[in-house]
Amino acid sequence: MFYISNENPYESEQECMLIGLLDQPEKFLEGLKQLDDAFQGKLTELVKTGDISAKYKLVTVLHSLGNTPVKRFIFIGLGKEKELTVERLREAVGKASKKLKDLRVKSFSIALDTFIAGDISAEKAAWTVSEAYTMASYEFAGYRKKSNKPEVIIDTITVFTNEDKKKIDPAVKTGWVFGTGVNHARTLVNTPSNLLQPSDLAAYAAKLADEYGFEIELLEKEEIEKLGMGAFLAVNQGSEEPPFMIVLKYQGKADWTDVLGLVGKGITFDTGGYSIKPKDGIVGMKTDMGGAASVLGAMEVIGRIKPERNVVAVIPATDNVISEKAFKPDDVITSMNGKTIEVLNTDAEGRLVLADAVTYAKMHGADCLVDVATLTGGVIIALGLDKTGAITNNEEFYQEVKEASNKTGEFIWPLPYTENDKKRVRSSKIADLNNSPGREGHAIMGGAFIGEFVENTPWVHLDIAGTATSDGESDLGPSGATGVMVRTLAMLAIGENTQG
Repeated sequence: MFYISNENPYESEQECMLIGLLDQPEKFLEGLKQLDDAFQGKLTELVKTGDISAKYKLVTVLHSLGNTPVKRFIFIGLGKEKELTVERLREAVGKASKKLKDLRVKSFSIALDTFIAGDISAEKAAWTVSEAYTMASYEFAGYRKKSNKPEVIIDTITVFTNEDKKKIDPAVKTGWVFGTGVNHARTLVNTPSNLLQPSDLAAYAAKLADEYGFEIELLEKEEIEKLGMGAFLAVNQGSEEPPFMIVLKYQGKADWTDVLGLVGKGITFDTGGYSIKPKDGIVGMKTDMGGAASVLGAMEVIGRIKPERNVVAVIPATDNVISEKAFKPDDVITSMNGKTIEVLNTDAEGRLVLADAVTYAKMHGADCLVDVATLTGGVIIALGLDKTGAITNNEEFYQEVKEASNKTGEFIWPLPYTENDKKRVRSSKIADLNNSPGREGHAIMGGAFIGEFVENTPWVHLDIAGTATSDGESDLGPSGATGVMVRTLAMLAIGENTQG
């Protein structure tokens, strides 16, 4: 799909070319003198008059009118060089990439050297531009009757650069891999629950295992019962759909040590159980497996790039529905690690399945843990829809996760986690824990409950209830599932220096 070329970008036939434009016309035109000459100096005039603008994220489409073999140019405003960051570059390229759909082109090219500026190296620019295009071009096909209008698929992207192709090629591919992992996670989350049952998540994981050589374990109900995963089983109790505890292992080192555990909440639909959600709140609960999708997307990236890191992914997959067999408020259940739990709210089910999942991840040797879950409405009240809430028991490990999120532009914010929070989840009069100590500090209580099962293992909890989906489109994708945390989890596993 991507081809790297050291040829002159303006001398070969192209349907469309992306060009970055810094808000410094002289510097920009110096780099594009040959193109300006082809336009008989009119390009300079268009830039100086503002008809082609370098203001941040402004996009201009210019037809060459036969002046060059390139049919159209998309100029992307990058703003001032001193203000240009990887995140700003990613969003600007994402916005411009959507123009390609309107133009209905089957191929396009990128003048990569026009995106190298400030602290952004050639490799980082290649990674970012590729990642941004891949994410921004995502569409969920949906289930409408197909129109007779022929579908246009971009099958060739040529990256022109003066840099060494051996440096640029892996960076471009890495960007594509990261973006593809996000897009596949988006599709999982966007899929209706009647078409994505726990068994479908298990089958998807098995496909990843086959493609990338992961070791896989799919625990079915009888095996889950033998292991005593009472918290997980309680949530599944009312369902006709069998549960699966999904385990994927990637071994990037000779010894199974220094293992990163990724745990994703896989509730394929959440009614709230007997603590039933209101009619407006229940709509969209197909997305309650967003954490599982993030982990699966990250594992795909890991499988393609093959870092020197050991990773175990654990996903408890079930739905949470109502029937005569469903668990109820006031029930007392026993988790895998032996702690008893008084159920005060059957809609606080995510923390129950994650309790047994983190215990099982530790049994598989996880030395540090990140759990990802659409866990609480409380995190939305606290932080809004654009921030992922975090809780940790280990500041050093949290900083590793935070650094990974900074690199990917996926914003996380720490919530306090104190001894008083631990006391509240231990406040049951008849059991070791209760699963819902009250609305106060709701997002913290959800994480604190999981922390009782993590114990002393370095751990970060990521609540993506607000960030897993979006009601409106962004520069990097349409409305619906965002695929949030795929890139952060992958970056955490892979490290900062990889280029693919």
